[in-house]
Amino acid sequence: MNSPRRAVLSTAALTLAFSALVLSESAHAAKPVGSDKGANTDQQGGGDDTGIYAAARIQYSGAVSKGGSGNVASSDVNWTPPPCWYAPYLGAKDFKKKMSKDIDTSKNTPGMGGTAGSAIGELERHYEDDYGWTDTPGYKDYNVEKDGEGMFWAGVENPDEPDYLKRKSCTDLPFWVENGEAPPPQYEEAITPEMLAALAYQHMELPDTEVTLAPEAITKVNLPTWAWLDDAAFDEVQATAAINVPGFNIEATTTATPKSLTLDPGTEDATTIPANGECPIVDGRIGEPYAKGRSDETPPCGIVYGRSSNGGTFPLKASLTWEISWTGTGQGGPVGLPDGTIEAVQDITVQEAQAVNR
Repeated sequence: MNSPRRAVLSTAALTLAFSALVLSESAHAAKPVGSDKGANTDQQGGGDDTGIYAAARIQYSGAVSKGGSGNVASSDVNWTPPPCWYAPYLGAKDFKKKMSKDIDTSKNTPGMGGTAGSAIGELERHYEDDYGWTDTPGYKDYNVEKDGEGMFWAGVENPDEPDYLKRKSCTDLPFWVENGEAPPPQYEEAITPEMLAALAYQHMELPDTEVTLAPEAITKVNLPTWAWLDDAAFDEVQATAAINVPGFNIEATTTATPKSLTLDPGTEDATTIPANGECPIVDGRIGEPYAKGRSDETPPCGIVYGRSSNGGTFPLKASLTWEISWTGTGQGGPVGLPDGTIEAVQDITVQEAQAVNR
């Protein structure tokens, strides 16, 4: 049976019913839909008496943070990784076991009447009695006859998304996807290799920016201070995110390559070399190591302080920009993502030249 989408009850009512269904579970019951499939570095799935509840957990490998998001920031303030997504959740038999139990529990919860109670009844009809609406077909007995031929997909929150409303925005009811087929087009947040690449970017852990200076830590007014990065800083870094479940296997690898170093002296009374403060990669390196006898030369990357720090220090901020690209399942050549940056602050003491030379 097909009726107009949400004709009997509103989307909000069905969402309320589904939320109530999840919240009515006891502390030791199976995990709510989506709660165990989020973005973390745990490589293992899991299960309990309701089935494989962590089937679609994203698996991270390579240079990734062991907990939470990584340390690289996007240079594009308008770019963000997905706040939520839809991903494979359970096979038909496991989904029936979990969902029918949750529905029964919610129906018997005191105070679960009125609109929410009616919505729970409609939810039950949707999965048991082929009750659907426009663009959303119903299911007969939770599609048990098709067990092994596909999976129910459900919304997953990105635990590192700070905006609560965005994190909670994948609220459509779990839906069926046949093995080897794409999710229905109305589910624009269905997980893709591009989204996995963005999540790998979010969890990427890049090496700290440690700039070598000469003179080191203590310099003089009007004396060029040389700055450079060791060769080890130029190794590319990769992070991979993957989903591997029966009938659905995708992955994406995000690669970061050093691009340029930007210096901020920590005071307006200083000039940078080059003048814009950005030291590019030249011949596979940024800047040049200082060598004895070159004190009268102008470094390719450095700073000239115009006044002393008066017994204190200036916070020299060094930002290493990384070029970010990704490749993934079914994708040809590398595709660009916004550059990433890693910042580090070093305290620099600047002394008057005549005070040091006495």
